[in-house]
Amino acid sequence: MAGTLTNDLKYKLYEKSVQTPDAHLIWFSSIYKEIHGKEGLHLREDFCGTFLLSCGWVKQSPYHTVMSVDLDPEPLQFGKEKHWSLLTRDQKKRIQICRADVLHPTILKKDLIIACNFSFYIFKTRSLLGKYFRTCYRSLHSQGTLILEMAGGPGMITQGREQKTVKIGGNRKYTYIWDQKSFDPISHDAQYSIHFKLSPKKIFKDVFTYDWRLWTIPEVREVLKESGFSKSYVYWETAHRGKGTGEFSQSEKGD
Repeated sequence: MAGTLTNDLKYKLYEKSVQTPDAHLIWFSSIYKEIHGKEGLHLREDFCGTFLLSCGWVKQSPYHTVMSVDLDPEPLQFGKEKHWSLLTRDQKKRIQICRADVLHPTILKKDLIIACNFSFYIFKTRSLLGKYFRTCYRSLHSQGTLILEMAGGPGMITQGREQKTVKIGGNRKYTYIWDQKSFDPISHDAQYSIHFKLSPKKIFKDVFTYDWRLWTIPEVREVLKESGFSKSYVYWETAHRGKGTGEFSQSEKGD
């Protein structure tokens, strides 16, 4: 059985399956402090979706501020109803929710700009990727940092499906399915989808779809340099017995 999920449920399932805001907040804060020797307070979250992470950012202290940017009004509305509404009055004042294009620079300079979940892969040409990076550069102050979450390697280019069972309270659970549909080795264009299986007879296909260019780390670093960034660092996931640990450290060599 195939069907359509309600907006309310599809974003809840996505957040539960894909996002780890608490861990990401620790990573971003520690990366900024490692590079600059001080705490970063002012964040812009690009491609923010339901801006769950942004809401966590302003909860850290009375001095943390965030601008949450996305073009799609649907996840922004979900975020306003489910996350923003639960913030205190002071926290709400320190979060700016913007339906806007990330290719337009922001007036107020930020400490950090983040693009999570490989979202900048939507830019398929070098010129468009460079335009985005230059926009970010102009939106950061002199000690600002752009953090890009990337994926790659053989695991992202082979056709196939990966799935995991996710618990949502009590005995309730569902299956999250990541579907790698195609990859073109010449253009590096790739198509992916997320499906949710709520029961043997309730399968919701293509709830989220992605049409990306799978950029490589050297390409991204080259375009960053061309766009004005003075230095780029790679934070590589450490491994233990061949498995990822969820910990990342600066490295110029990958395994």
